[in-house]
Amino acid sequence: MPEAPGAGIPLPARAGPAACLIPLLLFLSALLPRPAVAGPECVILLHGLTKDAASMVPLQQRLAAAGFHTVNIDYPSRKGPIQELAVEAVEAGLARCAQAGAAPVNFVTHSMGGLLVRYYYRNRSVAGLGRVVMLAPPNQGSRVGDWLDHIPWIKDVNGPAGRQMGTGEGSLPLQMGPVRFELGVITGDRSRNPFASAILEGPDDGRIRVESAKVEGMCAFYVVPLTHGRIMLDADVIEQSLRFLWRGYFVGETAREYACGH
Repeated sequence: MPEAPGAGIPLPARAGPAACLIPLLLFLSALLPRPAVAGPECVILLHGLTKDAASMVPLQQRLAAAGFHTVNIDYPSRKGPIQELAVEAVEAGLARCAQAGAAPVNFVTHSMGGLLVRYYYRNRSVAGLGRVVMLAPPNQGSRVGDWLDHIPWIKDVNGPAGRQMGTGEGSLPLQMGPVRFELGVITGDRSRNPFASAILEGPDDGRIRVESAKVEGMCAFYVVPLTHGRIMLDADVIEQSLRFLWRGYFVGETAREYACGH
């Protein structure tokens, strides 16, 4: 069995109990999680459809406490299509990271926020992009979106972007292809919406199926017992997001890793 650091080194004759604890403390400190890359890193947070930046504040506070420079973008999710929102929100975040001199750039997103990142980097270089965590992303669209698109007043409330997140011919998520960056996905399998769950097949979070959160090229996948609207507020989800940003994997019974190859 390997000896702890400092084992076998003679102590001065008058060393007290505190001196004996130093090697043990050094050994334990080496086990604590630390960022994979030294120096300031940036995390851009992107909320979901009909939400705002306030919904991402608990995540922002934890990431800031862990040493990241955080940029919480508030964008008008119901005012335009995903193509326009992606450029507006992502470039606003990138500019603020650059202004702070924080790099590389990471993302933590909720729901449609993940689609903005996918669209933005679909045909752009991923140089300078670190890791991405998507919470409950409709990566394969949602049949709930198809259903809502037939209800005029709801369709209008959700705006142009909401009409792009179904599973039919106009589904933008189904047109974007695999991701080319290091991605971890966390999604829920609890629903408080029996009407939506009746439309969806298999476990769901009240808005999307568990399987619909997956996307080709992702590195890790984690399922939690949470609803779509609560996932970004959960303490375990926040800690798992931080773990992925630092280490590139999740830990838990439902955690799965994939050979993402990025």
